[in-house]
This record gives sequence, structure tokens and C-alpha cells, in this order.
Amino acid sequence: MVDHMAHHLGNHLPDFDRQSFELPILAELENLELKQRAQLVADHLHLALPSVSNERRDVLVAMLHPDAKGFGESDITGMRGWGIYPMTIVVGQHGLADFDNSLRLLGEMTKRGTSEFDIRPFMIADQKRALTIIGDWVKDENDHVRRLVSEGTRPRLPWGQQLPELIVDPSPMIPILTKLRDDPSEYVRRSVANHLNDITKDHPDLIAKIANEWMKGASNDRKLLLRHACRTLIKQGHQDALAAFGIKPAQISEVVVSVATETVIFGKELNFGTEITSTSEASQTLVIDYVVHFQKANGKLAPKVFKWKTVEIDAGKTIKISKRHPIRPITTRRYYQGTQGICLRINGKDFGWAEFQLNMELAD
Repeated sequence: MVDHMAHHLGNHLPDFDRQSFELPILAELENLELKQRAQLVADHLHLALPSVSNERRDVLVAMLHPDAKGFGESDITGMRGWGIYPMTIVVGQHGLADFDNSLRLLGEMTKRGTSEFDIRPFMIADQKRALTIIGDWVKDENDHVRRLVSEGTRPRLPWGQQLPELIVDPSPMIPILTKLRDDPSEYVRRSVANHLNDITKDHPDLIAKIANEWMKGASNDRKLLLRHACRTLIKQGHQDALAAFGIKPAQISEVVVSVATETVIFGKELNFGTEITSTSEASQTLVIDYVVHFQKANGKLAPKVFKWKTVEIDAGKTIKISKRHPIRPITTRRYYQGTQGICLRINGKDFGWAEFQLNMELAD
């Protein structure tokens, strides 16, 4: 990728020194992780490009791959795929003075990679001005550009800068997301769902309200979008969000959780099961999750919800279900020996309780 970038810089910069560009990058690249690699290339690209905004922009545009509908590898015809990443960094970090043109350039770049991380400095600098430009992209024929409208403005985009103004008040994005909710591209609709799920972290009632409104006359595609958008709310048992999908409080008898492995050796599995009896006079839908209450360093328990299954249960019927849950090393959690707990979350309400011991000392 560095080789191709140097090739295209040489084609458009008459005094370009290819070795001075490539060698410092290649000397450091191998020991860096992805974001660090992209920043390294961006830093050297910034130094190689003209300092005058319109001249810099012309070179960056000329370097782009002629195929504006694909994320393939960069080649001698132009830059795309991962090659776009350092290019968008340059625009995001050094293009604010040429605000409108830089933002439109990112819209062009995203057709060949993604600019989702680097339109964010423009949102932070002047959200209203940025949205005036970005908002028009909902009508773009390229689905990568339409996705950028939603993905690049997510208030809590993983890997990206948070957008504090939208975290506090997401309302400017709701009309824009509404225009994209029935987009013909699943790629775009998935981004809308993820954006809405971001908002649930700070405004759960708002997204529950939107889900109920958008479900009216919804297509199957929109229903899937909303279910993905409300995944966090559903796991949390948010009653209004559950109601959007026709899920009412469960009518069931007392639930007993049975733990088959009263002591779990770290690295092995927790085995548990239950019987659920309907007390309803009609068939009902049960969304069944389970909540493991893991012990923390201070000895207190902290719940973690895990998806399980959705079942239809007839009036007066009983179902038996069981589950194996591995307790193994993962990078996102540290385990502590001692008493842990487990319960079920059914249609948003917790039922039953059982405890088990986690033994770290006997782990392999």
C-alpha cells in the first residue's frame, strides 16, 4: 500500500522524493498496530503534499482509484481500501480551514474506503455547518456515502472520537436517520440501527419511543433494523422497547434455576437449566435471556446479560430448557474466585436465583 501511495504521489508531485517518503514509514511500520500504522503513513503523506489547500485537494483527488464503488486493494490505477485510511486522516486533521471542500472530499473518499472517523473533527468544530452538507448525502446514489451519513455521526462510534454535542442532544440526527430507515441497502440500514443503539446509552426512552412509532406500517427490513437498534434496551428489559415488538410482561409461574455444576473450574462450563410454566390463557412470546452475576475485586456482584432464546409457549404449557455457559479467559473481563449468581431475564423481568462457586485455583 505504501508502494502504491508513493507511486501516485510521484505521478502528481514533480519534485517528490520517493525514497524519502517510503523508507521512514517502512522502518517503523512492522511494529505498529493498525491505527498507529495509518497515523504514521498520514504524517508522512501530510509532509509530502502541497501546503496550499486547493493544490493538496487536487492531488488527493487525483490519487483516488477510478472505481468509486468498491473497497478493493490499492493498485497502480489508484488508492482505495485500507489505502484510503491515512488519506482521510490527513483531511480530518489538516483540512478544517477549508471546511466545506474538505468535508466533500471525505464524501468522495468514502466511496473507496470509509471516512467515518475523519468527518468527526468537522462535526465537533461546527456541527450545524457539517450537517448541512452531510444531510444532503442521504440522496446520494452511492450506498457508501449514504452509510457515512449515519456511521460518521454516531455519537459513540467505536475507535472514533465521541461527539459530545450529539451525546447530550441527538435530536438533530433523528430526521436524517428517519430518511435512511428504509434505505434499499442493508449496509446502510445496519448503520442506522447501530447509530440508534448508540443513542440508547444516553437516551433510552427516546429510542423506545422511536421504535414504537417506526413499527407502525413497518416492512420486515425496518423491523429487523429496529430489533438490532433496540438490542441493548431489550437485554436491559426496557418495557417500552419490548412493547414495540409486541412483547408483554410474562405470565408464568415461579421460576427455579437449577445449577448442575455447583463448582465451576475456570476454563470449564457452567451448566444450568429451568422449567417455565405459562399461566396465561393464550399463547405468549417469551424472550429469555440469562444474567450471570460475576464477583468483582471488592466482593460485590456485577450482572452481565447474555442472549438466549425467544420461544412461543401455549397456554398452560411447560417448557424445559438448559444451557452451557463457558467461563474462560477473555480480554474484556477479569474473573474472581468465590460465589457467583445466575438468574433469568424473561420479557424484561428477572426470575429465579441460583449460586455457584468459581474455582480459579484448579484452572489448568
